[in-house]
Amino acid sequence: MAKILITGGTGLVGTKLTKLLIEKNHDVVILSRNPSQKNEFKWDIANNFIDEKAFENIDFIIHLAGEGIADERWSNERKKELIDSRVQSANLLFENIKKLKIPLKGFISASGIGYYGAVTSEKILDETSKPGNDFLAEICKKWEAAALQFEKEKIPVTILRTGVVLSSNGGALEKMKTPVVTPLGSGKQYLPWIHMDDLCEMYLKAVENNLHGIFNAVAPEFHSSFSFSKTLANSIQKPFVGIPVPSFLLKIMFGEMAIILLEGSKISAKKIEKNGFSFRFKTLEKALDSFKF
Repeated sequence: MAKILITGGTGLVGTKLTKLLIEKNHDVVILSRNPSQKNEFKWDIANNFIDEKAFENIDFIIHLAGEGIADERWSNERKKELIDSRVQSANLLFENIKKLKIPLKGFISASGIGYYGAVTSEKILDETSKPGNDFLAEICKKWEAAALQFEKEKIPVTILRTGVVLSSNGGALEKMKTPVVTPLGSGKQYLPWIHMDDLCEMYLKAVENNLHGIFNAVAPEFHSSFSFSKTLANSIQKPFVGIPVPSFLLKIMFGEMAIILLEGSKISAKKIEKNGFSFRFKTLEKALDSFKF
């Protein structure tokens, strides 16, 4: 049994992961801006404050905190919020771990496949591929650098570069379940995805099996926007129209953020599989069938 401190513990992934960790007999404490439960402790990133009681006897930190990438249009102010909510929070955790001399067994951080940039190509990208040079890549590079500083204190670091998380309640899938399902843009861009249960199992593996390093957290099956939409339409029994929503329309609606929807590459899951991880949901069809629509 380990004691685990989670940031972002009340978010979509954090809620499900907390439940799984407790089911596996781990002790979970959560950092919250407004703590209301017995296992929640206050933190205030803007004022560099964390309740030190949160760190008592902890073995691992799982860092999920961060403003939602696709929640608002990307103004300059919003871009700063997206970076700061990830980087400053990690820096604050690091300063406290160093100050309190806590011998963590591991620091486990979320990141995104945006690390590789919003590009579409037939090349399969793995963890050794170069980072992109757009805003998504900038977020992820700074996010990961903030996580990797824990290695200075001889603390093992695990980073999960996560694709689109499919969940039965909320998240991206909720927005995709439209009355008529269509591809977006060219329809040829890839949409790397992962089932919520597989993602949570990866975090569990990092805690229980010393999974250290940087890994892509995506399912092994590749889908373009076209094939993803067609599979989804079939699963939720809604009409599929193969004429994509035009790129210019998405750019009008979402501004620069539309790039998330319009570009995407094939991302390899081989490294985490070679490290002993078995996906429960290898295919999109099986993943969607697991949800009760």
